[in-house]
This record gives sequence, structure tokens and C-alpha cells, in this order.
Amino acid sequence: MIRRLLQHSFILLNVDYVSLGDRWNYKNVISPYYRMYYIDAGEGSISNGKKNWLLEPGYIYLIPSFTICDLHCSSYLSQYFIHFFEEARDGISLFHYNRNIFKIEATDLDIANFKRIYEINPYRKINRSDNPKVYEKNVYYQEYEELNNKQSNKSFLETQGIMLQLVSKFLDEKQSQFGNVQDVPSKIVDLLGFIQLNLHKPLTVKMLADKVNLHSDYLSRIFLKLTGERPLAYIHTKRIERAQYLIVTTDLSLTQIAEDTGFSSLPHFSKVFKAVTSLTPGKYREQNNMVDENRGLEED
Repeated sequence: MIRRLLQHSFILLNVDYVSLGDRWNYKNVISPYYRMYYIDAGEGSISNGKKNWLLEPGYIYLIPSFTICDLHCSSYLSQYFIHFFEEARDGISLFHYNRNIFKIEATDLDIANFKRIYEINPYRKINRSDNPKVYEKNVYYQEYEELNNKQSNKSFLETQGIMLQLVSKFLDEKQSQFGNVQDVPSKIVDLLGFIQLNLHKPLTVKMLADKVNLHSDYLSRIFLKLTGERPLAYIHTKRIERAQYLIVTTDLSLTQIAEDTGFSSLPHFSKVFKAVTSLTPGKYREQNNMVDENRGLEED
């Protein structure tokens, strides 16, 4: 387990300190990257449609990638924010089985870490456009990656260390990422990584079972126990997450995205996409653009 954790790293996109007003009011926000906020003044809220979290001074909030939420400020709110991608060699997110909105009380060290990562990472503000349709594009993600590559070894390692410290605050020490399951078979962990890296290829339960020398029915039961989903449902979930990322960050056609994520046809892709997200791919793209249309510099 420890060796697996050491395979995780984080790619910094943006970091800034901002003051927000009532323009910071957006529904159904979803991004392919993580958002982390430290609130130092004012008040706001985050909602996922089922639960509401008060944004209040002295607390840190984490919104994992592909987590749909509403953001709201009625008057005034000031915050440090960090946007970052998670990179795992096996393709399995630390928060894959708990994509919830997290809230914890900040310590003095946490606050110092936010201020320090802001200090050593200048030029990371979202200042090129008021429109995320412009800045939430792959070409700009590549630009931020270049900024990471140009960092000195000292700054890069310090940035990684700070992000690891902050992210670790949201991991439950009593549980593995698989809930209460303490001993996850290594072949299943390897299989999850294989699925993540081969979403664009035809995948069947029998193929996966043969790969790890297990009976299909037994593999299905293990999958349900460990992930809460049967293998095909799990594959669909991961394919749709990948499709959401491509819709948000590229101008690829929906037909091309369906092909790139392993679906045999656009109608099948649309059916599964709607089952997972409650929206068709076209409506999701349209809504994402409409939601982001007026989101300005003070959005984050």
C-alpha cells in the first residue's frame, strides 16, 4: 500500500489569493482537476445537490476532480485556492471511491503551506480570460506543465511536498481507499490500473477474468465487494469520467470522444453518459459552456 501511495504526484495548475463577491455564483460546476480552498474571511457555500457545506474562515475544502457542485457567495468571500491534477502510475485516484466534498479545520501549518505555495509559484493566476471556455483547454494545461518543468528542483520538490501535505489531510487513516477492506488482492489492484490505461479498447468481464486467472463470476463478486460496482459498471464509470475530461478540455467531436473512450457507437455512448451524469453528452457540453460563460477572474 505504501509503495502504491508513493506513485501519486500532483501537477499544479493554478494558485492565487482572491476576494470574491456575488458574481461567484455558479451551478453544476465540474472540472477535470482538483480544487482546494482555504477561506480566511467572509462566507459562501458549496453544494452537491444533496448536501450543503458552509464556506467559513479557518477551514480548508477539497473538491476532487469530476465532482459536480454549486458555488455561491452572497456578499463577500476571500480565499486562497489551488487547482491541480492528480497523476497515478496505476491510474487509480486516491479519492476514486470517495468523490465527495471535504471540509476540515485548518491548522497554523496548513495556513502557512497555502501562503508558501502561493509565494513560490508566481504567474499561476487565471488572468488570460474571463471565460473558462478559453482557459480550461488542454493547450493551457500544457502551458502550466511547462511552468512546472521550468521550476528549480528546490521549488518543484517544495511544491510537491506542500501539495502532498495538504492532500494527506483529507485521507482517512483508519481506512484504505477501498473502504473497510484491509487486504486488497494485488492482482485486483493491477487489474484496476489495466482498466484505467485501456479504456479505449474493448473490455469484457471474461477478458479481465482471464487476465488474472479468475472465474468471471468470482471476479464480479470481488469487484462488487471492493468497488461497490460490477466490472462493466466500473468500466462505464471510468470511461464517462474520461469523456467528461475530453469534453471540457478539447474540441473533439462527440463521435471522436465516444471512439476514444471505447464505445462502439455514439448512441451507446450517449445512453451510458446520461445514465451516469443525468445529461446527454451534447447537453453536458452545452451546459458546461453556459455555466462557465460569465465566470470571471473572481470565480476561483
